[in-house]
Amino acid sequence: MDLTHPQSTLSLGFSPSPQPSPRHNNNHHRAQIADDSISLQLDSSLREPTPLAPPTIPLQLLESNGTVSPPHHDDDEIRLLGHCVKRRRPDPETTTTTSSSSSSSPSSIESRRNSVRAWGGAPLHSADPEMFEIMEKEKQRQFKGIELIASENFVCRAVMEALGSHLTNKYSEGMPGARYYGGNQYIDDIENLCCDRALAAFGLEPENWGVNVQPYSCTSANFAVYTGLLLPGDRIMGLDTPSGGNTSHGYYTPNGRKVSGASIFFESLPYKVNPQTGYIDFDKLEERALDFRPKILICGGSSYPREWDYARFRQVADRCGAVLMCDMAQISGLVAVKECVNPFDYCDIVTSTTHKSLRGPRGGIIFYRKGLKPRKRGMLLSQGDESDQYEFEEKINFAVFPSLQGGPHNNHIAALAIALKQVATPEYKAYMQQVKKNTQALASALLRRKCRLVTGGTDNHLILWDLRPLGLTGKNYEKVCEMCHITLNKIAIFGDNGAITPGGVRIGTPAMTSRGCLESDFETMAEFLLRAAQIASTVQREHGKKGFLKVFQGNKDIVDLRTRVESFATQFAMPGFDV
Repeated sequence: MDLTHPQSTLSLGFSPSPQPSPRHNNNHHRAQIADDSISLQLDSSLREPTPLAPPTIPLQLLESNGTVSPPHHDDDEIRLLGHCVKRRRPDPETTTTTSSSSSSSPSSIESRRNSVRAWGGAPLHSADPEMFEIMEKEKQRQFKGIELIASENFVCRAVMEALGSHLTNKYSEGMPGARYYGGNQYIDDIENLCCDRALAAFGLEPENWGVNVQPYSCTSANFAVYTGLLLPGDRIMGLDTPSGGNTSHGYYTPNGRKVSGASIFFESLPYKVNPQTGYIDFDKLEERALDFRPKILICGGSSYPREWDYARFRQVADRCGAVLMCDMAQISGLVAVKECVNPFDYCDIVTSTTHKSLRGPRGGIIFYRKGLKPRKRGMLLSQGDESDQYEFEEKINFAVFPSLQGGPHNNHIAALAIALKQVATPEYKAYMQQVKKNTQALASALLRRKCRLVTGGTDNHLILWDLRPLGLTGKNYEKVCEMCHITLNKIAIFGDNGAITPGGVRIGTPAMTSRGCLESDFETMAEFLLRAAQIASTVQREHGKKGFLKVFQGNKDIVDLRTRVESFATQFAMPGFDV
C-alpha cells in the first residue's frame, strides 16, 4: 500500500488501544505505545464530508529491530515511520458463510419457528386459562339450560370453524375486485360466493337484486341504507318500539330522548299497533304517512307475532312517494323457505341479521333492487322524475364502506356463506317448518293454561306473553326464569310503561328446535314457564316487590325447578360442540 502518493485521500493516526481518540498521539514517540496494536483511520472526509466518526481498523505492531516475520498470506503489511504494521485480511468465504449461517442455519431457523409456535400455537386452555374457564362455564350454561330468546340460535361446527379461522388475519377494505389492499384474490372468491348463495337462498335473480354481506349487524345495515339514501334530517317511519318495532327504525322515549342513531340523525315518526288487538293499525298508518311524508317507510320489527301485510305497505309507500324497506331480521328463515309472505315481492330494500333463524354468524345483510323499475310504481327517492332504473346499489355499497365501516370481517362472511348453503337445503326447510309447529304448540299450551298472549297467538316463530294479569313485570319474571336456567327476554307491551317496567316477555322456538325439540317438548317447557310464574307470584305476594330478587337466594322451589330444567335440557344434543 503506497501511503505517500500525492493523490491519496487517506490520513493516518496512532493511538494506544483501547483509547478512543486516535488523533491526539501522532506526535508522540513510539516508545509511548503501551501495547502491540495501532489503529489506522481511513478518513474519507476529503471526498464526502460526513458527521459520523470514521471507522478505526486495528493493526498489529511488529518488532522494531528490523526483523520482520514472513508475511502471512492472509495479512496486509504497512510500513510506517520505521514500524511495520499488519492487518489480518478478512476471508471472504468465512465472512459470507458466517453471516449466512447465522441467519439460515437449521438450528437458527428452528429456534425461531419454536419461538413463533410458543406464542402463536398455544391452545386457549394453556394460553389463557382464566378466559378458558369462563368460556367453559358459558358452554355448560348453554347445554344445561332452555334457550327461548327469539333472536338467538345455535350454529353448526362448520360455522364456528370459519369464525375462528385464519380469515380474521386479512384486511379487505372495499368490494370484491376493488380492494384497498393487495392479497385479496381468495377473499374476493369468498365474498362473491357468499353473495351468490345469499341470492340463491331467497330465490332472487342477480339481474333484479343485489346484495351486500359486509354489515357488522342489522342495525349497521339499516343505518347504511339511511346514510346512502337520505340526507341528515330526512324523514323515516317505522313501527313504534313498544308496539314491537326495533330501535334502529327510530325511537324516542316518552320524555323525548332520542335513543338510536336513526332518530339522532334523521327525523322519525312511528306507526303503532291497535291497543285492543295488537295488530298494526293500517288506517292510522296511512293517515300519518300521508301527513309526515317519510322518504323511507319501514316494515318489520323485533316483537311482532303476526304476518306483515306487505301489499298494504306498498300501497302506502306509493301514495307518499317513499322507498319501502323491510327489516326481516326476525323472520328471515321463514322467508327463505316460503313459510310466510315474501317481502321481496313488494319491497325495494330488504335487510336482515344473519344469526337468528338463519343459524349463521352474528352480522347483517342488505338486499336492494337493481335494473329497470316496474311500471305503475310510485316515484322513488332521489332517482329523478326521468329515471327508470333503480339506483340503490352504488349508494348503499358506498354507505357501508367507506362511509360507516372499515374492513369487512372475512371470517364472518365465510361463516355466513356456509350457513346460507344450508338454508337452501330440504333439511333447513323442514327445520323452519318445525319451528312454526313448535311455536304453535307452545302458544296453545299457554293459552290452555289461561295465559294472555298478545294478538291471541302467533303466525311465526315467537309469542308475546302479557304478564300484567299475573301482577308480574317482565323484568322480574325474566330474572326468576334465569335462576331456573330458562332464558327469555322482557319486552314492552303496548300501553304499559315499557321503558321502566316492561309488562311481558318474548319467547321464541328456533334455538331449542335446533337442538331437536318437538311439539311435545314445548308442552313440557310450557309447564316450566308456568311454574316459574307461580313461584314469582307467590314470592311477590308474600314479600312484595321491594327486594323481590333477594328472596330467591337458596329458594327451594327455584332449586327444584332448576334441577328439572337441567335434567330435561341435557337430554338434547348441542350443535357445534360436544359437552
